[in-house]
Amino acid sequence: MAVCNASLLVPSLLSILMIAVASDEAALLAFKAGLSNSSALDSWNGSTGFCSWEGVTCSRRRPTQVEGLSLPFLGLAGTISPAIGNLTFLQILNMSSNELYGEIPPSIGRLRRLQTLDMGSNMLSGMFPANLSFCTSLTTLILHYNQLNGQIPVDIGNTLTHLQRLSLMNNTFTGFIPASLANLSSLSAVSLKGNRLHGPIPENLGKLAGLQFLNFENNDLSGVIPPSLYNLSSLVTFAVGGNNLHGNIPADIGDKFPRIEGFSLGANQFSGVIPSSISNLTTLKGLWLSINRFSGFVPPNLGRLQSLRRLFLHETDVEANDREGWEFITSMANCSQLVTLLIANNSFSGRLPSSIVNLSTTIEYLYLGYNNISGHIPSDIGNLVGLNVLEIEHSFMSGLIPESIGKLVNLVQLYLENNSFSGLIPPSIGNLTQLEWLLAPNNNLQGPIPANLGKLKYLQILNLSMNYNLNGSIPKEILGLTSLSSYLDLSYNSLSGPIPSEVGELHNLNKLVLSGNHFSGEIPASIGNCIVLEFLLLDRNSFEGSMPKSLGNIKGLRVLNLTMNKFSGGIPDTLGSMDGLEELYLAQNNFSGPIPSVIQNLTMLSEIDVSFNNLQGEVPKGGVFRNLTYVSIAGNNMLCGGVPQLHLASCSMTNTGKNKNGWSKSIIIALATTGSILLLISLVVLTHIFCKKAGRQKTKNRLCLWRKHIRESLIMHYQWELMDSWKQTCLGKEDMVLSTNALWMTKIQVQLWL
Repeated sequence: MAVCNASLLVPSLLSILMIAVASDEAALLAFKAGLSNSSALDSWNGSTGFCSWEGVTCSRRRPTQVEGLSLPFLGLAGTISPAIGNLTFLQILNMSSNELYGEIPPSIGRLRRLQTLDMGSNMLSGMFPANLSFCTSLTTLILHYNQLNGQIPVDIGNTLTHLQRLSLMNNTFTGFIPASLANLSSLSAVSLKGNRLHGPIPENLGKLAGLQFLNFENNDLSGVIPPSLYNLSSLVTFAVGGNNLHGNIPADIGDKFPRIEGFSLGANQFSGVIPSSISNLTTLKGLWLSINRFSGFVPPNLGRLQSLRRLFLHETDVEANDREGWEFITSMANCSQLVTLLIANNSFSGRLPSSIVNLSTTIEYLYLGYNNISGHIPSDIGNLVGLNVLEIEHSFMSGLIPESIGKLVNLVQLYLENNSFSGLIPPSIGNLTQLEWLLAPNNNLQGPIPANLGKLKYLQILNLSMNYNLNGSIPKEILGLTSLSSYLDLSYNSLSGPIPSEVGELHNLNKLVLSGNHFSGEIPASIGNCIVLEFLLLDRNSFEGSMPKSLGNIKGLRVLNLTMNKFSGGIPDTLGSMDGLEELYLAQNNFSGPIPSVIQNLTMLSEIDVSFNNLQGEVPKGGVFRNLTYVSIAGNNMLCGGVPQLHLASCSMTNTGKNKNGWSKSIIIALATTGSILLLISLVVLTHIFCKKAGRQKTKNRLCLWRKHIRESLIMHYQWELMDSWKQTCLGKEDMVLSTNALWMTKIQVQLWL
């Protein structure tokens, strides 16, 4: 009997095994079928067993059942098939860093053995999967960098009791931080950063004695930091920046976190002094206190933080002056691993301490701007050879830019604007071959622009505007920097000479500003090669000649300003091809001819100023010309027509060639000329007869003098009469020729007869 039972059992086990095999394989194929891009899963086919497929791991104890599915960074796109819930022996599911979208299927709740679920960095949406509460074996849950919304389940800490790592950051979760998280006694890392959570931080989170990583940054949390959190002595990272928290930092903070490496309270409303005990946190690598309302001085002994790499104190309202407050800079020479020091936007005043050059040579980012700091840049600034970014803008610094700045060969960005630096631009700046941004506007720099700035092959931004005393010409070497892409601004200096034709090599430049200098000559046609320009400002110079037609090649130009120059000739029709033009300023030049009608077709144009030129003819009525608020045509006395609100004379005479009675101007001129000639002939004949009959020489001389006077008066009379006719009737070109011919005919006839 037992043998019979055994024989019946074997087929039963085989059947179950075959069903399990079919179920797991079918689930995997169903998942693949739901993807719009599954090229990375080409190995998933019937030619091999599914346990050898890409990313699939089968159990050693159950060789035909999937226990691991790891598919990160494969470019998979599409939705997640509900069939994934049929992999009932799955322990690890990692689909992170793909392009999956849609909701996480509820069937995920059937994976009771699941320990790790990582679907981070996708485009998943919908609510937090409620059925995840059935995955009670989960130790790691990572859903960060998706588009999930709704509230985090309030009972998450009562169901997923084995969780050790929870990362939901960078979604759009709302509501409160669940207090039940305090029940996750094994939790070592929790990140809820970058959501829309509000309310207070739960006090009972202080029960998480094993917590090492806490990140609640960039939410809308309010209230104070619960005192219990300062008792989490295992914390390595404590980050609550970017909220609406307030209160003071405890005076004994230095005794609270013996293992802390990252401490972030930035962008809140904390106040009070920064406690000096903070220098006891000797394991600190990053300290973020920026954008708060602290007061007083920076603790002078920060140099004890010898592991410190990043210190963010900008916009904290801390202060310093010539008497005290700068000691921390001297102290920080001991921070041999320092990489970033940001102390901008504070109430620092007095002279910049020379000890700043003793900071670690590892420092890469030094931000001192937007303070009341005075004095000179220390001559040994070149000691900080590791600097990538040096910002000293918007302060009261003065003196020369030291030659040693050329030793900062790793410098990528240099900000010196809005100070009182004077003297020459040191040629050594040409040694900064990694430099991408050079900004030194609004200083008192003088002399020529060094030609060796042309060695800065990576330069994207050059701004030397508003120094007023920079002189000489634009070095051709600078115009050869094809790397210049954001902008080149040399405005409001004393630069002179023509623009070199090399300007056409700035193929990638977005903004060229040369306003307020003494440039002269014609604009080179090569400027039309700057095809990505959006802003071209050449106003307030002495440019002359015609506007280059090649400007029409710059299709994306948004702002063109040629105001207050000596340009002449017509406004080229090629402006009509600038489909992106928004603002056009041509005022106070010598442009003549009509306003091209094609300008009214520029649908993006919102403002135009062509005032005080010699333009004539009809003003267009469409496009920007309909809105008089942004149209200026004053000082062009020969313009006519346009919209009625302009109150210009009608152009009907010009357009139709007839006066109000319907007579052609040509006919009127011809009749007037003929009548005048006949009258003149009659007078001349009578005078001639009279002179001939005169008997005495004296009488003859008088009459001849009278005849000469008559001739000159008539010539002058007809000349002024015809000229006045031109002005009053706005004659076209054809009528001007006719009138001119009539004038000379009259003059000839008078000369012949008199």
